[in-house]
Amino acid sequence: MTRFLVVLTDVRPLTHSGRNERLSPERRRQVVGASSREAADRIAQAFMALGMVRAGRQRVKVIAVGRRYAGG
Repeated sequence: MTRFLVVLTDVRPLTHSGRNERLSPERRRQVVGASSREAADRIAQAFMALGMVRAGRQRVKVIAVGRRYAGG
């Protein structure tokens, strides 16, 4: 079964070398787990209503973790 994480992060300024999340990930403000994509989307929508997200200072990411078992 696939689980989802909804992550609220601070946005770093863009540098001449760009942004590399693997070398220097953005600072996490909040992490919430969800058991379905629909639940994750609802949580993400609530985060997107925050003033800091609307102002472009924070961003919301929905990340799928694990895999859904196809059975058989």
